[in-house]
Order: sequence, then structure tokens, then C-alpha cells
Amino acid sequence: MLTPMLASLLPLLLLFRISFCQYSSDQCSWKGSGLTHEGHTRDVEQVYLRCSQGSLQWLYPTGAIIVNLRPNTVSPATSRLSVCIKPSLESSGTNIYLDRNGKLRLLLLEQDQAKGKVHCFGIQEGALFIEAVPHMDISRRITAFQYELVSDRHKAGPHSLSAPCQPCNDAEVLLAVCTNDFVARGSIRNVDQEEEHSSVTVEISRLYRQKTQVFVTGGVRVRSWTGRVKMPLHCRVRSGEGEFLFTGAVRFGEAWMGCAPRYKDFLQLYHEAQQQGTNPCQVDTN
Repeated sequence: MLTPMLASLLPLLLLFRISFCQYSSDQCSWKGSGLTHEGHTRDVEQVYLRCSQGSLQWLYPTGAIIVNLRPNTVSPATSRLSVCIKPSLESSGTNIYLDRNGKLRLLLLEQDQAKGKVHCFGIQEGALFIEAVPHMDISRRITAFQYELVSDRHKAGPHSLSAPCQPCNDAEVLLAVCTNDFVARGSIRNVDQEEEHSSVTVEISRLYRQKTQVFVTGGVRVRSWTGRVKMPLHCRVRSGEGEFLFTGAVRFGEAWMGCAPRYKDFLQLYHEAQQQGTNPCQVDTN
């Protein structure tokens, strides 16, 4: 028979055991528990994540952890990458800082994480320093977010530091056609102004590539697709006549517009590059 003291401690002991058993870490995601650090709250654990995307979940945070986000390959382009994180709507229990050579800069307060907004920063700006906020009851606190490593031009969301509204130069257009998550020819049917971004409804007549189901077909016998693509409000996009080449990135399940030249301008650019042998890839424009 359990003594009253053991009976009162049993839920916490079981919670500790479950949390410890659930601890996991691979190169893309990390899941751990602050209870495994109990009694050592001054220790700072180093976490290394080496994927283009993944997630972190820290149950019952105590003390602090440093999260180092890097791609799994090293190249000169690495320094131009950005990190975007999207906190869970239930994320709480910590403040998140950028740590560069021991100097901390606040990125997200605890109360701001539950808004679930995307925040981006340059990969050279440092690692994430995640520090637990003292609470009497930590059993209800879980810090969780998704992350993605992205090129500077395709940071996700209206708070991006880049300017996706600016027209792409010729080299950027040609590279986007070869590397972006979606490439399609079509027209703008409608633009809805939402709180922090514009939602652009597009109709696609030619689908070159899509990484995920951004555009859906109208049926077996209908050779057209429709979908919604987001843009920052300050881009002031409007619906209208004419065909465009839509390219862009899918970030945290949402499609964001990248380069979008008029299709006739893209054709001229592509054919000129084809004659000069400077195309980074081949596209069927027939």
C-alpha cells in the first residue's frame, strides 16, 4: 500500500517517466522534457538540427536550451539562408532569443508565441536561445514550433525582411522556374484583403510543377486548376486581364507568391536565354 506522501508524488513520477521515455532527437526534429533537467536548471543543453525543415517540442521547460539550425550540406549559399519559425498556438513557458556569440536579442516573448505568426531571421544572426519563464505550475507549459530554412527572397509571411513585391530580375525569374515549389501559367481572378496579407485566387491554364497540392483541378475533363496564393498587403496586387507565370514557395503549408512576370515577358526572356545557352533548366513552352 502506498503511503500518503508516495501517493501524492505518483502523478509527478509517472509524468517524469513518460516524458523521459518520449525524449527523442533526430537531425530534423527534437522533443524533450524539462523534467529531465530538474535540479540542474542552470544547465544549458545544446540541440543540433540539420534539416531544411522540422519541429521542436519542449515539454515542461526549465532552465534553457540552445537550438542550432543548419542545413545538412555546407555551401557558399548557406550564409544567405534564413530561418523561419512558426510557433504552435498552444506554445508557452519560454521566451525565445537569438544568441550570437553570447549576446542575446529578443525574438519572441512567451505571450506572443500563441499568435502562431511566422518569424524569420538570417541564419548568420545566431542560434535560438530558449529560456524557461518561471511558473509555479510547469505541467501545463509546452514550447513547440515548426521551422524551415529558406532562401532570403522566399521568407514566409507578411513580416518577412525581404521585399517579395519588387520585380525579379532576369536571372531570378529563370532560377525561380527551375527551383521554386510551384510554377504555373495563369491569371488572377480575385484578391481578398485579409488582416495581414492578401489572398490571391488564381486560375491556372498550364501547371508546370507543384510541390504540394497548391492548385486543384476542376475535374477530369477540365484542363484548368485553381488555387490561392498569399502575398503581403503592401504588394497591393489587383485582379485583371493578362496571363502571368506564377512561381513561389510553400511555407508551413501555405503558398506564397515569388516571381510573377507577365507570361509574354517570360517567353521573350526564356527564348533569349535559350539562344545564348544560359538557361539553368529546360521548360516546355509549347
